Amino acid sequence: MPITLADKLVVAISSRALFDFEEENRLFERSDAATYLQLQRERLEIPAQRGIAFSLVQKLLAFNTPDAQRVEVVILSRNDPVSGLRAFHSAESAGIALQRGVFTQGRPPFGYLRPLGAHLFLSANADDVTEALRLGYPAAHVFTESVQASRAHPNEVRIAFDGDAVLFSDEAERVFQAEGLEAFQRHETDRHGQPLPDGPFKPLLAALHRLQQMAAEVSGADASGMRIRTALVTARSAPAHKRAIQTLMSWNIAVDEAMFLGGLSKGAFLREFEPDFFFDDQTGHVRNASLHVPSGHVRSTGP
Repeated sequence: MPITLADKLVVAISSRALFDFEEENRLFERSDAATYLQLQRERLEIPAQRGIAFSLVQKLLAFNTPDAQRVEVVILSRNDPVSGLRAFHSAESAGIALQRGVFTQGRPPFGYLRPLGAHLFLSANADDVTEALRLGYPAAHVFTESVQASRAHPNEVRIAFDGDAVLFSDEAERVFQAEGLEAFQRHETDRHGQPLPDGPFKPLLAALHRLQQMAAEVSGADASGMRIRTALVTARSAPAHKRAIQTLMSWNIAVDEAMFLGGLSKGAFLREFEPDFFFDDQTGHVRNASLHVPSGHVRSTGP
């Protein structure tokens, strides 16, 4: 039978999101491609340090066992193939089992999300993220200045999501931006029985839910021992919380924690939750969160 990734959770990730290539990237931006390539050639055997999304990738891959490969991580990068050698060497040195990578040497790589069937694309290139979202793939611009993930929960993948424009559509967010808080609350109260339309990250939440179920059904030598813990971290407050919860119920997907913060700063709450990654559509929230946890911006695809 032909090899397929159809039965796996597939994460596509750029080299800079997985490893700390910020020094090399600064050289690329202030000089030229040839100088950058030469530096990468000189460092081929020097493993790069962990990047912001390293913990997320490491823990997701821990769901794999010798008899059950449930997660696939693919490097999808604008880097050249030679720099790709260093990325693979860095992964091997860190004990990260990567088999596949696509290196486009400057050409936008997001088109390869389709044949990969990716459930998530993480990149330090904001434009690539925007195009991936336009194609309908969950994607986030990784803030490479974020702090590293906590190592306090080695057997638990922790992921936090904003609600509107991330898990849910931006329908309610547009009302808030155009008409203010009172109109937003009225809009949501009037529609509390109507599920919110799907947002860009609903497919990822659903894929994580399936992965959790598959892992829970297995016992014995094939069990990975890994768990997933999710959190909804939203600026919504009562009574607008009802529609968010009822939407999740209509999807038959539960989150482990829900924080309805009513405009409070999210960073301190995320610091307590200790996610391996946090996704939000508001730049201000992402910058605040990045002081405490690994964070990514779900960029708007609207006009």
